[in-house]
Formats: sequence, structure tokens, C-alpha cells
Amino acid sequence: MTSLKTILSVLIVVLLTVLIVVFNKPEGQNNQDKDNTLQVESYNDQSEYQEIHLYFADRKQLFLRAEKRRLASLSDPAEAGENILKMLIQGPAQGLMRTIPEGTKISAFYITDAATAYVDLSEEVRDNQPGGATTELLTIYSIVNSLILNIPEINRVKILICGRESMTLAGHISLRPHFKADMLLIR
Repeated sequence: MTSLKTILSVLIVVLLTVLIVVFNKPEGQNNQDKDNTLQVESYNDQSEYQEIHLYFADRKQLFLRAEKRRLASLSDPAEAGENILKMLIQGPAQGLMRTIPEGTKISAFYITDAATAYVDLSEEVRDNQPGGATTELLTIYSIVNSLILNIPEINRVKILICGRESMTLAGHISLRPHFKADMLLIR
């Protein structure tokens, strides 16, 4: 009974936080206006960029491999995290396989004071998932590792779908826990 109360309390807090994020957008911006295309600004000074590693599936889709990218240095970790997610959704530049299904959109992204990143994705992440436990695992840890290993302010990641906690992406890996980075999946 106590664990049920705890779960309900956590769900209410998550839902309220998502609602606050959604309704505190600047005027004229709504979810349809949100574009997952990364806007890269051109800088002459190399110090205005930071090198990051995005994690995509290898050709056999058994492990994650890092792809180096440059991201405009941002002082806001939440903005950096959202840009990392946008790049993951766009897919790899060359040689690797995408881990997040095409058409997936970011509904919300925020970082709590407890260093937990909440990633709320559209239903395409679930509906367009090709299936299989390994593919599901690679999708989850592509997101988790790319955020945690690039943003020091993030220690764990919670994945939501359409603003709600979901059991799984495609029936294999539970999305209920908060995830920490998993270096064993990286080659």
C-alpha cells in the first residue's frame, strides 16, 4: 500500500512538472511549432564549441558506438540536452545506424535539482520502434549515455512517452526505472 502511494506521488509530481514546462512556453510557441531540426550557428572562434559524443548503433545493431559532433557551447545544461536529443533524432552522420525512430519529437526536456533528466518523447518513439530487446536497449541507452556522458549536471535519465510513464518501448525493457549510463554497451 505504501509503495502504491509512493508511485502515485511520483507520477503526480512528474505530471505537474510536465504541465508546468508545457504551459510556461513563450507566447506564440506551441508543440506544433516546435522543430527538432538543430540550428547550428557558425562561429569563427573554436572555443565557442564543445566536442560531444553521440551514441548510435553499430552496423550489426548489437552495441553503441560514439560519433563525435560539435555543439555550440551552452551555459544552460537543459538547452544543451535538448540539442543533443535533436541530433540523436536526426540520426548519425555516417557509418552508424539510427537508434531513435524517424518522426519522433521532443515533447519536453528538463533537468531537476536532483540531477535527473526527464525526456518526454512523442508516441513515434514507441509506435515506430522496429522491435526486439536489443534494439529497444540501444534506443534507451543511446539517449541515456549521450546525455549523461556529455552533461555533468545529469546523473540519471527518466524516459516518458506523451507525458506519461510507459511500461516499455516495444514490450521488452521496462521504462519505469531511472537509467544511469551503461558503458558495457559501448564499443
